[in-house]
Amino acid sequence: MKVKVRKKGGQGGTPVFIEGDFIRLDALLKFACVAQSGGQAKLLVQEGEAAVNGVISTQRGKKIRPGDTVTIQNSVLKIIGAQKDIK
Repeated sequence: MKVKVRKKGGQGGTPVFIEGDFIRLDALLKFACVAQSGGQAKLLVQEGEAAVNGVISTQRGKKIRPGDTVTIQNSVLKIIGAQKDIK
């Protein structure tokens, strides 16, 4: 599944917009520029540095969906689904 992520600054967390039903935790960290590479994202997750909805997750393939919040390295990422154009 192809997922596009774009990051915007915001108050109370950084909204991350995704297209698709979900994004894997390690891919989210890479695309949101929290990790510089997939390998670094893998290590951050395996070392228990990421919390999904307040619960530490060591599953790098964990599915992150719109409405979820990911906290890592003093950053809060709020996951938002793609906005559809209304015609």
